[in-house]
Amino acid sequence: MAVAATISQRKRIKRKAPRGFLRRVFKRQKPHLRLEATCDLLVHLNCLLFIRRLAEEARTDACKTKCGIIKDQHVLAAAKVMLKKSRG
Repeated sequence: MAVAATISQRKRIKRKAPRGFLRRVFKRQKPHLRLEATCDLLVHLNCLLFIRRLAEEARTDACKTKCGIIKDQHVLAAAKVMLKKSRG
């Protein structure tokens, strides 16, 4: 096994979601909201799922144009498609 692989396996992740950061953002943007304790985790999960769906749509758009790299135009086109799907 390579040295870099063994070091990265030993590294321990402290937190999986930046809960403190999300709570601070919520309090700054909407201080009057009273949110449940695990609401920040649900928001984080929704953001991750959105980014994953956006990346998949952008990848399919890049494959349609026979481009090996996902460019900003692919992401913008994918965002427009996802917006139409959510409204329609």
